Amino acid sequence: MLTFEEKLHIIESFPELTRKDVSLKRVNFHYEESNNDRKNVVYHLHPNGNGFVYTEFIGQYEYDERGMTNIRDFTEEELRLVIRESIDSLTGNIEVETAQEDFVEETWINSDAHTLVVTYEHEMWNVYAGKLLDGTFPSYNEAKQYLEEEGFKKAKQK
Repeated sequence: MLTFEEKLHIIESFPELTRKDVSLKRVNFHYEESNNDRKNVVYHLHPNGNGFVYTEFIGQYEYDERGMTNIRDFTEEELRLVIRESIDSLTGNIEVETAQEDFVEETWINSDAHTLVVTYEHEMWNVYAGKLLDGTFPSYNEAKQYLEEEGFKKAKQK
Protein backbone atom coordinates (compact mmCIF):
# COMPACT_ATOMS: atom_id res chain seq x y z
CA MET A 1 0.00 0.00 0.00
CA LEU A 2 1.24 3.46 -0.88
CA THR A 3 1.76 5.87 1.99
CA PHE A 4 -0.14 9.13 2.34
CA GLU A 5 2.96 11.03 1.22
CA GLU A 6 3.41 8.81 -1.85
CA LYS A 7 -0.23 9.25 -2.81
CA LEU A 8 0.06 13.02 -2.31
CA HIS A 9 3.14 13.13 -4.53
CA ILE A 10 1.33 11.21 -7.29
CA ILE A 11 -1.83 13.31 -7.07
CA GLU A 12 0.11 16.58 -7.00
CA SER A 13 1.82 15.54 -10.25
CA PHE A 14 -1.48 16.38 -12.01
CA PRO A 15 -1.17 20.15 -12.54
CA GLU A 16 -4.86 20.51 -13.41
CA LEU A 17 -5.88 19.54 -9.85
CA THR A 18 -6.23 22.07 -7.04
CA ARG A 19 -5.49 20.99 -3.48
CA LYS A 20 -8.09 21.73 -0.78
CA ASP A 21 -7.19 20.89 2.82
CA VAL A 22 -10.20 19.75 4.85
CA SER A 23 -10.81 18.60 8.44
CA LEU A 24 -8.88 15.88 10.26
CA LYS A 25 -5.79 16.41 8.06
CA ARG A 26 -7.65 15.07 5.05
CA VAL A 27 -7.08 16.49 1.57
CA ASN A 28 -9.37 16.92 -1.43
CA PHE A 29 -8.25 17.68 -4.98
CA HIS A 30 -10.62 19.54 -7.31
CA TYR A 31 -10.70 19.79 -11.07
CA GLU A 32 -11.97 23.33 -11.58
CA GLU A 33 -12.36 22.92 -15.37
CA SER A 34 -14.97 20.18 -14.99
CA ASN A 35 -17.79 20.23 -17.56
CA ASN A 36 -20.00 18.83 -14.82
CA ASP A 37 -21.18 20.02 -11.40
CA ARG A 38 -18.69 17.55 -9.95
CA LYS A 39 -15.28 19.03 -9.22
CA ASN A 40 -13.89 16.58 -6.64
CA VAL A 41 -11.49 14.11 -8.24
CA VAL A 42 -9.78 13.01 -5.01
CA TYR A 43 -11.93 13.05 -1.90
CA HIS A 44 -10.81 12.81 1.75
CA LEU A 45 -7.29 11.49 1.23
CA HIS A 46 -6.38 10.68 4.82
CA PRO A 47 -2.96 10.32 6.48
CA ASN A 48 -3.78 6.65 7.11
CA GLY A 49 -3.69 6.10 3.33
CA ASN A 50 -7.42 5.88 2.79
CA GLY A 51 -9.14 8.06 0.22
CA PHE A 52 -11.49 8.11 -2.74
CA VAL A 53 -11.45 9.03 -6.43
CA TYR A 54 -14.55 10.00 -8.38
CA THR A 55 -15.21 7.20 -10.91
CA GLU A 56 -18.94 7.24 -11.57
CA PHE A 57 -18.62 8.20 -15.26
CA ILE A 58 -15.73 5.82 -15.95
CA GLY A 59 -17.70 2.63 -15.55
CA GLN A 60 -15.01 0.05 -14.82
CA TYR A 61 -14.69 0.65 -11.07
CA GLU A 62 -17.02 -0.21 -8.23
CA TYR A 63 -18.19 3.02 -6.63
CA ASP A 64 -20.40 4.07 -3.74
CA GLU A 65 -23.57 6.19 -3.80
CA ARG A 66 -21.42 9.33 -4.24
CA GLY A 67 -19.67 7.88 -7.29
CA MET A 68 -16.43 7.38 -5.33
CA THR A 69 -14.01 4.44 -5.43
CA ASN A 70 -11.78 3.64 -2.47
CA ILE A 71 -8.07 3.91 -3.42
CA ARG A 72 -6.55 2.58 -0.20
CA ASP A 73 -4.83 -0.41 -1.85
CA PHE A 74 -4.14 1.06 -5.29
CA THR A 75 -0.65 0.77 -6.75
CA GLU A 76 1.09 3.81 -8.22
CA GLU A 77 0.09 2.78 -11.75
CA GLU A 78 -3.53 2.15 -10.74
CA LEU A 79 -3.72 5.47 -8.92
CA ARG A 80 -2.29 7.43 -11.85
CA LEU A 81 -4.68 5.70 -14.24
CA VAL A 82 -7.83 6.22 -12.16
CA ILE A 83 -7.02 9.91 -11.59
CA ARG A 84 -6.40 10.47 -15.32
CA GLU A 85 -9.64 8.66 -16.17
CA SER A 86 -11.54 10.66 -13.55
CA ILE A 87 -10.27 13.97 -14.93
CA ASP A 88 -11.06 12.85 -18.49
CA SER A 89 -14.56 11.76 -17.46
CA LEU A 90 -15.23 15.23 -16.02
CA THR A 91 -14.13 16.92 -19.23
CA GLY A 92 -16.27 14.61 -21.35
CA ASN A 93 -13.21 13.10 -23.06
CA ILE A 94 -14.24 9.50 -22.44
CA GLU A 95 -17.38 7.46 -22.60
CA VAL A 96 -18.30 5.03 -19.89
CA GLU A 97 -17.65 1.35 -20.40
CA THR A 98 -20.87 0.91 -22.34
CA ALA A 99 -19.80 -0.09 -25.82
CA GLN A 100 -22.23 1.48 -28.24
CA GLU A 101 -22.12 -1.34 -30.75
CA ASP A 102 -22.88 -3.93 -28.03
CA PHE A 103 -25.46 -1.86 -26.14
CA VAL A 104 -28.97 -3.29 -26.17
CA GLU A 105 -30.87 -1.42 -23.45
CA GLU A 106 -30.84 -0.56 -19.76
CA THR A 107 -33.78 -0.27 -17.41
CA TRP A 108 -33.80 2.49 -14.79
CA ILE A 109 -36.25 2.71 -11.88
CA ASN A 110 -37.20 5.39 -9.35
CA SER A 111 -38.53 5.20 -5.79
CA ASP A 112 -42.14 5.16 -7.09
CA ALA A 113 -41.34 2.08 -9.22
CA HIS A 114 -41.61 4.03 -12.49
CA THR A 115 -39.27 2.65 -15.11
CA LEU A 116 -37.45 4.24 -18.02
CA VAL A 117 -35.41 2.42 -20.64
CA VAL A 118 -32.21 3.67 -22.29
CA THR A 119 -31.44 2.52 -25.83
CA TYR A 120 -28.77 3.38 -28.37
CA GLU A 121 -30.36 4.16 -31.72
CA HIS A 122 -29.05 6.00 -34.76
CA GLU A 123 -25.98 7.31 -32.93
CA MET A 124 -28.09 8.83 -30.13
CA TRP A 125 -29.05 7.69 -26.63
CA ASN A 126 -32.84 7.59 -26.22
CA VAL A 127 -34.79 7.35 -22.98
CA TYR A 128 -38.26 5.80 -23.22
CA ALA A 129 -41.20 5.72 -20.82
CA GLY A 130 -42.96 2.71 -22.27
CA LYS A 131 -43.34 3.49 -25.99
CA LEU A 132 -43.09 7.25 -25.43
CA LEU A 133 -39.78 8.97 -26.07
CA ASP A 134 -38.79 10.86 -22.91
CA GLY A 135 -35.48 12.30 -24.09
CA THR A 136 -32.64 12.04 -26.61
CA PHE A 137 -28.98 12.62 -25.72
CA PRO A 138 -25.75 12.70 -27.73
CA SER A 139 -23.85 10.63 -25.14
CA TYR A 140 -24.54 7.89 -22.63
CA ASN A 141 -23.11 10.07 -19.87
CA GLU A 142 -25.67 12.79 -20.56
CA ALA A 143 -28.54 10.28 -20.57
CA LYS A 144 -27.24 8.78 -17.33
CA GLN A 145 -26.88 12.21 -15.71
CA TYR A 146 -30.46 13.12 -16.71
CA LEU A 147 -31.83 9.89 -15.23
CA GLU A 148 -29.93 10.34 -11.98
CA GLU A 149 -31.06 13.97 -11.67
CA GLU A 150 -34.66 12.75 -12.11
CA GLY A 151 -34.19 10.26 -9.24
CA PHE A 152 -33.71 7.07 -11.25
CA LYS A 153 -31.19 4.32 -10.55
CA LYS A 154 -30.02 1.60 -12.90
CA ALA A 155 -32.01 -1.58 -12.26
CA LYS A 156 -30.03 -4.70 -11.43
CA GLN A 157 -29.35 -6.77 -14.52
CA LYS A 158 -30.65 -10.36 -14.49
